[in-house]
Amino acid sequence: MLAELLRQRPADLLNLLLLLMLTALVALGHTRIDNPPLLIALYSGMILLQIMVIRIKDRGRFLSLLHALLFPTVSILLIFDSLEKIVHKLNPRDIDPLLIRLDYILLGCYPTVSLEKIATPLLTEVLQFSYASYYLIPFALGITLYRKKKQAEFERALFFIMLCFYLSYVGYLLFPALGPRYTMAHLQTGGLQGWLFADHLQAVLNSLEGIKRDAFPSGHTGIALTVLYLAGRFERRLFFVLLPVVTALVFSTVYCRYHYVIDVIGGIGLTLLTIIIGEVFYGYRSKRVNTGR
Repeated sequence: MLAELLRQRPADLLNLLLLLMLTALVALGHTRIDNPPLLIALYSGMILLQIMVIRIKDRGRFLSLLHALLFPTVSILLIFDSLEKIVHKLNPRDIDPLLIRLDYILLGCYPTVSLEKIATPLLTEVLQFSYASYYLIPFALGITLYRKKKQAEFERALFFIMLCFYLSYVGYLLFPALGPRYTMAHLQTGGLQGWLFADHLQAVLNSLEGIKRDAFPSGHTGIALTVLYLAGRFERRLFFVLLPVVTALVFSTVYCRYHYVIDVIGGIGLTLLTIIIGEVFYGYRSKRVNTGR
C-alpha cells in the first residue's frame, strides 16, 4: 500500500499532506480563528478537487495541463492567501524585534535605512521589477521543461518548488514577522521613489499580498535560489539567463524594504533544507518503488 501511494506524483502527495495539516491546525485552533468553517471548507474542497483532477487528468490535453501546472499554482496561491487568517491568530507574537536586533548585530546598522544612501529612482525601478520577477521565475523553468517534454525533470522541479513554498509557509506559522517596510518605516527618511512604474507595481503587490506575517524566512530568496539550483541541473542555458535576475531579486528584498538581511539568510537556509529533504525523499521513493515495497 505504501509503495502504491509513493507511485503517485510527489507534488500531489505534498499538496494533500499540507492541506490535511492545515485542516487539522484550523480545527484544533478554531476558538482563536475567525470563521474556521470557511477555512476548513476551503481546504476540504481543495482536497476533493485535487483527487478529482488526479482521476481525470488523462482525459484531455487541458486536463493534463490542469493537473501538471495550473492546479499546483492555484493551490500555492490560495494556501498563501489563507495564511493571513491563520498566522497571527495562532501565533500572535511577532519576532520582528529579534530580527532587527540580529541584523544590527551582524552588520552594525539597519540595512534598509543604510541603503537609502544608494537609492535612486532608476535603481528602485530596476529592483522593484526584479522583486516582482519572483512570480515568473518558477513558471520560466516549469514551462521550459514541460514544453520540452522533460517529464521526470518537470515532476522533480515541481516537487522541489512546492516543497520550498510550503516549508516557507511553515516558517511563517512558527516565526511570524511583518518585515521592515512596516516596522522600520519610522526610521526611513521617506518612501522609495521609482522612475516610471515602480510605485504602481509596489502598490499592486501590497494590495495582492495584504498584511501577512511572511518575512521570515524570505520566500522570495528561497524560491529564486531553488529554481536556480534546478535550472543548473536541468536547463543550463536558462540557468545563465536567470542568474543575474535572481541576484538582483535577492538584493531587492532588502533594498525594497520587504525583508531583513537575516530573512535572506533564512531564505538561503530554506533552499538548502528544500534540496536536502527533496533529494532524500526522491532517493527513498525510488528505492521503495523499484523494490515494490
